[in-house]
Amino acid sequence: MPSMPPVTPLAIGKGFAIGSACLVGLALFGAFVTRIEESRVDILEPIQFSGLLVGAMLPYWFSSMTMIAVGEAAEEMMTVIMEDMAEIDTLKAQARAAGQDESTVRDPNYSECIRVSTESSLKYMIAPGLLVIGVPILAGILFGEYCVEGILAGSIVSGVQVAISASNTGGAWDNAKKEVERQRRIFYQYCAENWPAFREAEDTKSFVADQIMKYRTLEAAKDDDNEDEEEAQEKLDIKGNTDHKFMFLLAAFKEQHTGAVIGDTVGDPLKDTSGPAINILIKLSAITSLVFGSYIKSAGYITKAIQGSNSK
Repeated sequence: MPSMPPVTPLAIGKGFAIGSACLVGLALFGAFVTRIEESRVDILEPIQFSGLLVGAMLPYWFSSMTMIAVGEAAEEMMTVIMEDMAEIDTLKAQARAAGQDESTVRDPNYSECIRVSTESSLKYMIAPGLLVIGVPILAGILFGEYCVEGILAGSIVSGVQVAISASNTGGAWDNAKKEVERQRRIFYQYCAENWPAFREAEDTKSFVADQIMKYRTLEAAKDDDNEDEEEAQEKLDIKGNTDHKFMFLLAAFKEQHTGAVIGDTVGDPLKDTSGPAINILIKLSAITSLVFGSYIKSAGYITKAIQGSNSK
Protein backbone atom coordinates (compact mmCIF):
# COMPACT_ATOMS: atom_id res chain seq x y z
CA MET A 1 0.00 0.00 0.00
CA PRO A 2 1.54 3.35 -1.02
CA SER A 3 2.41 5.69 1.80
CA MET A 4 0.53 8.95 2.15
CA PRO A 5 2.50 12.15 1.45
CA PRO A 6 3.39 14.15 4.56
CA VAL A 7 1.23 17.11 5.51
CA THR A 8 3.31 20.25 5.10
CA PRO A 9 3.29 23.15 7.58
CA LEU A 10 2.03 25.42 4.79
CA ALA A 11 -1.10 23.31 4.30
CA ILE A 12 -1.68 23.19 8.06
CA GLY A 13 -1.27 26.97 8.24
CA LYS A 14 -3.85 27.50 5.50
CA GLY A 15 -6.30 25.31 7.37
CA PHE A 16 -5.81 27.39 10.52
CA ALA A 17 -6.24 30.59 8.49
CA ILE A 18 -9.56 29.43 7.06
CA GLY A 19 -10.84 28.39 10.48
CA SER A 20 -9.65 31.68 11.97
CA ALA A 21 -11.43 33.68 9.26
CA CYS A 22 -14.64 31.76 9.97
CA LEU A 23 -14.48 32.48 13.71
CA VAL A 24 -13.52 36.13 13.23
CA GLY A 25 -16.28 36.59 10.66
CA LEU A 26 -18.79 34.99 13.02
CA ALA A 27 -17.69 37.24 15.90
CA LEU A 28 -17.93 40.36 13.74
CA PHE A 29 -21.28 39.20 12.41
CA GLY A 30 -22.54 38.93 15.99
CA ALA A 31 -21.15 42.38 16.74
CA PHE A 32 -23.00 43.81 13.71
CA VAL A 33 -26.28 42.23 14.82
CA THR A 34 -25.77 43.79 18.27
CA ARG A 35 -24.88 47.14 16.68
CA ILE A 36 -28.17 47.31 14.81
CA GLU A 37 -29.97 46.29 18.01
CA GLU A 38 -31.29 42.96 16.82
CA SER A 39 -31.27 39.64 18.66
CA ARG A 40 -31.70 37.14 15.84
CA VAL A 41 -31.55 36.66 12.07
CA ASP A 42 -34.64 35.21 10.42
CA ILE A 43 -33.67 33.84 7.02
CA LEU A 44 -37.32 33.04 6.26
CA GLU A 45 -37.95 36.76 5.77
CA PRO A 46 -37.68 37.76 2.08
CA ILE A 47 -35.12 40.55 2.57
CA GLN A 48 -32.79 38.40 4.70
CA PHE A 49 -33.08 35.45 2.33
CA SER A 50 -32.33 37.66 -0.67
CA GLY A 51 -29.22 38.94 1.10
CA LEU A 52 -28.27 35.35 1.92
CA LEU A 53 -28.28 34.46 -1.78
CA VAL A 54 -26.16 37.48 -2.67
CA GLY A 55 -23.71 36.77 0.15
CA ALA A 56 -23.35 33.12 -0.91
CA MET A 57 -22.54 34.30 -4.43
CA LEU A 58 -19.85 36.79 -3.37
CA PRO A 59 -16.98 34.27 -2.78
CA TYR A 60 -17.47 32.78 -6.26
CA TRP A 61 -17.55 36.22 -7.88
CA PHE A 62 -14.51 37.29 -5.89
CA SER A 63 -12.59 34.09 -6.74
CA SER A 64 -13.27 34.49 -10.45
CA MET A 65 -11.95 38.06 -10.34
CA THR A 66 -8.74 37.01 -8.56
CA MET A 67 -8.16 34.11 -10.97
CA ILE A 68 -8.61 36.43 -13.96
CA ALA A 69 -6.21 38.91 -12.32
CA VAL A 70 -3.53 36.23 -11.95
CA GLY A 71 -3.97 35.15 -15.57
CA GLU A 72 -3.70 38.67 -16.96
CA ALA A 73 -0.69 39.48 -14.77
CA ALA A 74 1.01 36.28 -15.94
CA GLU A 75 0.34 37.22 -19.57
CA GLU A 76 1.98 40.62 -19.04
CA MET A 77 4.94 38.99 -17.29
CA MET A 78 5.35 36.46 -20.09
CA THR A 79 5.29 39.20 -22.75
CA VAL A 80 7.99 41.17 -20.92
CA ILE A 81 10.19 38.08 -20.50
CA MET A 82 9.83 37.00 -24.14
CA GLU A 83 10.70 40.47 -25.43
CA ASP A 84 13.69 40.72 -23.07
CA MET A 85 15.03 37.27 -24.00
CA ALA A 86 14.61 38.00 -27.71
CA GLU A 87 16.66 41.17 -27.26
CA ILE A 88 19.36 39.25 -25.34
CA ASP A 89 19.51 36.58 -28.06
CA THR A 90 19.96 39.31 -30.66
CA LEU A 91 22.78 40.89 -28.64
CA LYS A 92 24.47 37.48 -28.25
CA ALA A 93 24.25 36.88 -32.01
CA GLN A 94 25.81 40.28 -32.66
CA ALA A 95 28.57 39.52 -30.14
CA ARG A 96 29.35 36.21 -31.84
CA ALA A 97 29.42 37.87 -35.25
CA ALA A 98 31.88 40.47 -33.92
CA GLY A 99 34.06 37.76 -32.32
CA GLN A 100 33.26 38.89 -28.79
CA ASP A 101 32.51 36.82 -25.70
CA GLU A 102 28.79 36.22 -25.12
CA SER A 103 29.28 36.71 -21.37
CA THR A 104 29.67 40.45 -22.01
CA VAL A 105 26.00 40.66 -22.99
CA ARG A 106 23.77 42.23 -20.33
CA ASP A 107 21.85 40.19 -17.78
CA PRO A 108 18.06 39.73 -18.05
CA ASN A 109 16.05 42.74 -16.92
CA TYR A 110 14.84 41.42 -13.57
CA SER A 111 13.68 44.83 -12.38
CA GLU A 112 11.12 45.00 -15.20
CA CYS A 113 9.60 41.71 -14.04
CA ILE A 114 9.38 43.05 -10.47
CA ARG A 115 7.70 46.21 -11.79
CA VAL A 116 5.09 44.21 -13.72
CA SER A 117 4.37 42.00 -10.72
CA THR A 118 4.04 44.93 -8.31
CA GLU A 119 1.89 47.08 -10.58
CA SER A 120 -0.36 44.14 -11.48
CA SER A 121 -0.88 43.23 -7.83
CA LEU A 122 -2.09 46.77 -7.17
CA LYS A 123 -4.07 47.34 -10.36
CA TYR A 124 -5.96 44.06 -10.51
CA MET A 125 -6.94 44.08 -6.84
CA ILE A 126 -8.90 47.32 -7.10
CA ALA A 127 -12.06 45.65 -8.43
CA PRO A 128 -12.12 42.75 -5.90
CA GLY A 129 -11.46 45.22 -3.09
CA LEU A 130 -14.35 47.42 -4.19
CA LEU A 131 -16.56 44.34 -4.39
CA VAL A 132 -15.82 43.31 -0.80
CA ILE A 133 -16.23 46.80 0.66
CA GLY A 134 -18.94 48.12 -1.64
CA VAL A 135 -21.52 45.34 -1.59
CA PRO A 136 -22.37 45.49 2.15
CA ILE A 137 -22.45 49.30 2.13
CA LEU A 138 -24.53 49.53 -1.04
CA ALA A 139 -26.93 46.82 0.15
CA GLY A 140 -27.27 48.61 3.50
CA ILE A 141 -27.95 52.00 1.90
CA LEU A 142 -30.54 50.61 -0.51
CA PHE A 143 -32.17 47.76 1.40
CA GLY A 144 -31.23 48.23 5.05
CA GLU A 145 -29.67 46.26 7.85
CA TYR A 146 -31.69 43.06 7.34
CA CYS A 147 -30.30 42.60 3.85
CA VAL A 148 -26.76 43.07 5.19
CA GLU A 149 -27.44 40.40 7.83
CA GLY A 150 -28.20 37.92 5.06
CA ILE A 151 -25.17 38.97 3.02
CA LEU A 152 -22.80 38.44 5.95
CA ALA A 153 -24.30 35.07 6.84
CA GLY A 154 -24.15 33.87 3.24
CA SER A 155 -20.58 35.06 2.65
CA ILE A 156 -19.32 33.35 5.83
CA VAL A 157 -20.94 29.97 5.10
CA SER A 158 -20.17 29.97 1.38
CA GLY A 159 -16.73 31.56 1.80
CA VAL A 160 -15.46 28.86 4.15
CA GLN A 161 -16.48 26.14 1.71
CA VAL A 162 -14.93 27.92 -1.28
CA ALA A 163 -11.69 28.59 0.61
CA ILE A 164 -11.34 24.95 1.67
CA SER A 165 -12.18 23.74 -1.82
CA ALA A 166 -9.70 26.11 -3.49
CA SER A 167 -6.87 25.22 -1.09
CA ASN A 168 -7.44 21.47 -1.36
CA THR A 169 -7.97 21.47 -5.12
CA GLY A 170 -4.95 23.67 -5.81
CA GLY A 171 -2.81 21.62 -3.45
CA ALA A 172 -3.89 18.39 -5.17
CA TRP A 173 -2.91 19.72 -8.60
CA ASP A 174 0.41 20.98 -7.26
CA ASN A 175 1.15 17.64 -5.58
CA ALA A 176 0.18 15.79 -8.76
CA LYS A 177 2.82 17.69 -10.73
CA LYS A 178 5.45 17.02 -8.07
CA GLU A 179 4.60 13.32 -8.06
CA VAL A 180 4.85 13.15 -11.86
CA GLU A 181 8.27 14.81 -11.72
CA ARG A 182 9.38 12.40 -8.98
CA GLN A 183 8.32 9.39 -11.01
CA ARG A 184 10.08 10.82 -14.05
CA ARG A 185 13.33 11.19 -12.11
CA ILE A 186 13.05 7.55 -11.03
CA PHE A 187 12.55 6.52 -14.67
CA TYR A 188 15.55 8.59 -15.80
CA GLN A 189 17.66 6.79 -13.21
CA TYR A 190 16.40 3.47 -14.57
CA CYS A 191 17.28 4.62 -18.12
CA ALA A 192 20.80 5.53 -16.99
CA GLU A 193 21.24 2.00 -15.62
CA ASN A 194 19.70 0.06 -18.50
CA TRP A 195 19.94 2.22 -21.65
CA PRO A 196 23.52 2.78 -22.86
CA ALA A 197 22.56 5.59 -25.24
CA PHE A 198 20.95 7.52 -22.38
CA ARG A 199 23.92 6.91 -20.09
CA GLU A 200 26.42 8.09 -22.70
CA ALA A 201 24.50 11.24 -23.67
CA GLU A 202 26.36 14.49 -22.93
CA ASP A 203 23.19 16.57 -22.53
CA THR A 204 20.35 14.50 -21.05
CA LYS A 205 17.67 17.14 -21.72
CA SER A 206 18.56 17.45 -25.41
CA PHE A 207 18.84 13.67 -25.73
CA VAL A 208 15.36 13.16 -24.25
CA ALA A 209 13.85 15.80 -26.56
CA ASP A 210 15.57 14.18 -29.56
CA GLN A 211 14.31 10.70 -28.64
CA ILE A 212 10.74 11.92 -28.19
CA MET A 213 10.89 13.57 -31.61
CA LYS A 214 12.23 10.34 -33.13
CA TYR A 215 9.45 8.33 -31.52
CA ARG A 216 6.75 10.65 -32.86
CA THR A 217 8.31 10.55 -36.31
CA LEU A 218 8.32 6.75 -36.17
CA GLU A 219 4.69 6.64 -35.09
CA ALA A 220 3.81 8.93 -37.99
CA ALA A 221 5.73 6.58 -40.32
CA LYS A 222 3.66 3.63 -39.07
CA ASP A 223 0.52 5.40 -40.23
CA ASP A 224 2.07 5.75 -43.69
CA ASP A 225 1.34 2.57 -45.65
CA ASN A 226 4.13 3.29 -48.10
CA GLU A 227 6.94 3.11 -45.53
CA ASP A 228 8.07 0.00 -43.68
CA GLU A 229 8.63 0.27 -39.91
CA GLU A 230 12.07 -1.34 -40.07
CA GLU A 231 13.18 1.12 -42.75
CA ALA A 232 11.90 4.00 -40.66
CA GLN A 233 13.85 2.69 -37.64
CA GLU A 234 17.02 2.48 -39.71
CA LYS A 235 16.59 6.04 -40.93
CA LEU A 236 16.11 7.30 -37.37
CA ASP A 237 18.93 5.12 -36.00
CA ILE A 238 16.62 3.24 -33.63
CA LYS A 239 18.07 -0.02 -32.36
CA GLY A 240 15.19 -2.48 -32.26
CA ASN A 241 12.57 -2.98 -29.58
CA THR A 242 14.76 -1.88 -26.65
CA ASP A 243 15.19 1.68 -27.89
CA HIS A 244 11.57 1.78 -28.99
CA LYS A 245 10.34 0.77 -25.50
CA PHE A 246 12.37 3.49 -23.77
CA MET A 247 11.35 6.09 -26.35
CA PHE A 248 7.67 5.20 -25.87
CA LEU A 249 7.98 5.68 -22.10
CA LEU A 250 9.84 8.98 -22.56
CA ALA A 251 7.03 10.27 -24.79
CA ALA A 252 4.41 9.03 -22.29
CA PHE A 253 6.14 10.83 -19.41
CA LYS A 254 6.34 13.96 -21.54
CA GLU A 255 2.59 13.95 -22.16
CA GLN A 256 1.91 13.19 -18.50
CA HIS A 257 4.14 16.04 -17.34
CA THR A 258 2.54 18.46 -19.80
CA GLY A 259 -0.90 17.64 -18.41
CA ALA A 260 0.34 17.98 -14.83
CA VAL A 261 1.89 21.39 -15.56
CA ILE A 262 -1.37 22.60 -17.13
CA GLY A 263 -3.25 21.47 -14.01
CA ASP A 264 -0.72 23.16 -11.74
CA THR A 265 -1.12 26.37 -13.74
CA VAL A 266 -4.70 26.46 -12.44
CA GLY A 267 -3.87 24.94 -9.05
CA ASP A 268 -1.24 27.47 -7.98
CA PRO A 269 -3.47 30.57 -8.18
CA LEU A 270 -6.29 28.58 -6.57
CA LYS A 271 -4.30 27.61 -3.48
CA ASP A 272 -2.08 30.72 -3.31
CA THR A 273 -4.43 33.52 -4.41
CA SER A 274 -8.14 32.77 -4.46
CA GLY A 275 -8.23 30.46 -1.43
CA PRO A 276 -6.36 32.73 1.02
CA ALA A 277 -8.09 35.84 -0.35
CA ILE A 278 -11.50 34.43 0.60
CA ASN A 279 -10.42 34.80 4.22
CA ILE A 280 -10.01 38.53 3.62
CA LEU A 281 -13.44 38.71 1.99
CA ILE A 282 -15.12 37.14 5.03
CA LYS A 283 -13.42 39.39 7.57
CA LEU A 284 -13.34 42.65 5.59
CA SER A 285 -17.00 42.56 4.59
CA ALA A 286 -17.97 41.96 8.23
CA ILE A 287 -15.69 44.76 9.49
CA THR A 288 -17.06 47.17 6.90
CA SER A 289 -20.63 46.34 7.89
CA LEU A 290 -19.79 46.79 11.57
CA VAL A 291 -18.11 50.18 11.02
CA PHE A 292 -21.07 51.52 9.04
CA GLY A 293 -23.66 49.68 11.17
CA SER A 294 -25.30 52.77 12.65
CA TYR A 295 -25.68 54.43 9.25
CA ILE A 296 -26.94 51.21 7.65
CA LYS A 297 -29.65 50.96 10.34
CA SER A 298 -30.91 54.43 9.49
CA ALA A 299 -30.66 53.91 5.72
CA GLY A 300 -32.41 51.27 3.59
CA TYR A 301 -34.10 53.90 1.46
CA ILE A 302 -35.65 51.57 -1.11
CA THR A 303 -37.08 49.28 1.57
CA LYS A 304 -38.46 52.22 3.53
CA ALA A 305 -39.98 53.72 0.38
CA ILE A 306 -41.72 50.43 -0.44
CA GLN A 307 -42.98 50.10 3.15
CA GLY A 308 -44.20 53.68 3.10
CA SER A 309 -46.13 53.18 -0.12
CA ASN A 310 -47.71 49.97 1.23
CA SER A 311 -48.81 51.66 4.44
CA LYS A 312 -50.66 54.26 2.40
